[in-house]
Amino acid sequence: MNAARRPARGSASPTAPATASAPAPARRSRQSVRQVASAWLTGIRFSGFSIIMMGVLVLAVVVLAPSIAEYAEQRQQIAELKADVARQEAAVAELAEERERWNDETFIVTQARERLYYVRPGEVSYLVIDDRAPSGSSSADRAVSAEVTELRGDWMQTLLRSMMTAGLAPAAGSDPSPAPAPEPTDQSADEGN
Repeated sequence: MNAARRPARGSASPTAPATASAPAPARRSRQSVRQVASAWLTGIRFSGFSIIMMGVLVLAVVVLAPSIAEYAEQRQQIAELKADVARQEAAVAELAEERERWNDETFIVTQARERLYYVRPGEVSYLVIDDRAPSGSSSADRAVSAEVTELRGDWMQTLLRSMMTAGLAPAAGSDPSPAPAPEPTDQSADEGN
C-alpha cells in the first residue's frame, strides 16, 4: 500500500497532471519507434575485433560454399559408383558360378543333350514335335481348374481319322511321292511304217 502513495522516481510530484505535457498518441508512437531504433543503433558498438571476425565469417562463407556443393556432388557420385561396383561384383560372382558349373562333366553332358540333342553311341533319340496350334497346346501359365470339364467332340471319328492317317502314310524308307505311270505307246502303228 505504501508503494501506491509513494511518488515514482523521476517525477516531480504525485499531484502533477500527466496529460498536460504528453504528446498526442500517434505522434508519440512515431517518436518512440524512432527513438528506440536510434537508441538501439547507437547502443551497438563495434570493436575492431568484431568487425574483423564478421569479415572472416563472410569470407569463409564465400570460400566454402562452392566447396561444400562440390563435396555433396562428389559424395553422390561415390554412392553411384559403389552401387555400380556392387552390381558388377554380383555379375562376376554369377559368371564364376557358371564357370564352375561348366567345369563339371555331368553338366556339360546334360547341356549337350538338351541344347544340341547329342546322344551316346547306341542310344536312340526321339524328338517330339508339337504340331498343334498355339491356342490348342496346353500352356504352363494357365491356371488349373478344380472343376471337371467335359469337351463335346466325336472321339470315335477322331480316332478313325488318326488311324487312317497313320496307316496310309508311306513307309519310312520309301519316297513319299508316287512315281508317274508310264504312258502307253502304240507300237503297232510304229511298226507298220
